[in-house]
Amino acid sequence: MQLRKTMFVGLLSVTLLSGCSWFSGEEDVVTMSPLPKVDNQFQPTTVWSRSVGSGSGEFYSNLHPAWQDDRVFAADRRGVVKALDADSGKEIWSTNLSIHTGFFSRNRPAQLSGGVAAAGSRVYMGSELAKVYALDAQDGSVAWETTVAGEALSTPVLSDGVVLIHTSNGILQALNEADGAVKWTVNFDVPPLTLRGESSPTTAFGAAIVGGDNGRVSAVMINQGQLIWQQRISQPSGATEIARINDVQTTPVVVNGVVYALAYNGNLAALDLSSGQVMWSREIGSVTNLLVDGGRIYLVDQNDRVIAVDTQGGVILWRQSELLHRNLTSPVLYNGYIVTGDSEGYLHWINTDDGRFVAQQKVDSAGLLAAPIVAGDKLIVQAKNGEVYAITR
Repeated sequence: MQLRKTMFVGLLSVTLLSGCSWFSGEEDVVTMSPLPKVDNQFQPTTVWSRSVGSGSGEFYSNLHPAWQDDRVFAADRRGVVKALDADSGKEIWSTNLSIHTGFFSRNRPAQLSGGVAAAGSRVYMGSELAKVYALDAQDGSVAWETTVAGEALSTPVLSDGVVLIHTSNGILQALNEADGAVKWTVNFDVPPLTLRGESSPTTAFGAAIVGGDNGRVSAVMINQGQLIWQQRISQPSGATEIARINDVQTTPVVVNGVVYALAYNGNLAALDLSSGQVMWSREIGSVTNLLVDGGRIYLVDQNDRVIAVDTQGGVILWRQSELLHRNLTSPVLYNGYIVTGDSEGYLHWINTDDGRFVAQQKVDSAGLLAAPIVAGDKLIVQAKNGEVYAITR
């Protein structure tokens, strides 16, 4: 049963990403919008590029780089992890985690899946083989590896001396930062059919806030794993199992005591951090992370509209609808602009005031799946083929 679910969910992810329906009939086919024509107000420049293994290939993967102390850390699905100089792209060290999997052959791919995280003196990542790794940030040596409760599809989060990981079977675990030992485990309900991927927790005031496959947002005490509150922001609805999917797959954002969370086939909601009480909600669904800045929420909905929402009451300020079904990445804020990538390998730069395009750049024909990251004055982008790019205005 588990195998059937895994295959079905994996297929569903591919279907959602490709923009095509399973069902017959022309009316069910979703067409990617043509590339909008943009008169660039400035020309984004590629400063350097560097290959990091073979990327994610045809697999759905949330692998994305991390940045800390003028170093960019990036990985591929097979297990190659590299530290690159942020200014030049020069390789500082390279580690191959495939020899550490311990399954059948020392050369079996590690199947890295969660995004790379860098904190303190270490770099963290998870795998589909239920492993979490901690590497030394200076030389790439393996500090520890731990077997967790399921596929580690979320990005590890370091807080209060523990590494938080949310696994594919709905389990949140805290690992000791020093040696990777499991400190506590919280099990959330998981419905029969879910999207592939899990919400990475965010932390605030000693609590981990995480979305679940059951349409709920939960707050857990980091020091002991005790549940503080749960709040449903999405109710299953629709005639089919697919229509009833309501995962909170995105990472919640906490600003000024308010939790902003977003569900697939559900709602964008603002919750009180201390109680979980719903302050307001709007019928907007997504699987990509949102960002909050200057009293506004910026997000990409499940049809790939880029939307700006007021944080006070959830009023929609503008929509950019010329990128429908181009399989956009989560948006980031860089140099005052919203930047998002698409599956054809383009970066789109959008004005935060009115949603108009200000620039467009072809990065890599392999396509972009993971969100760009901001590294000081640079934007770091990893294409599906493993090529990493540093871009400036």
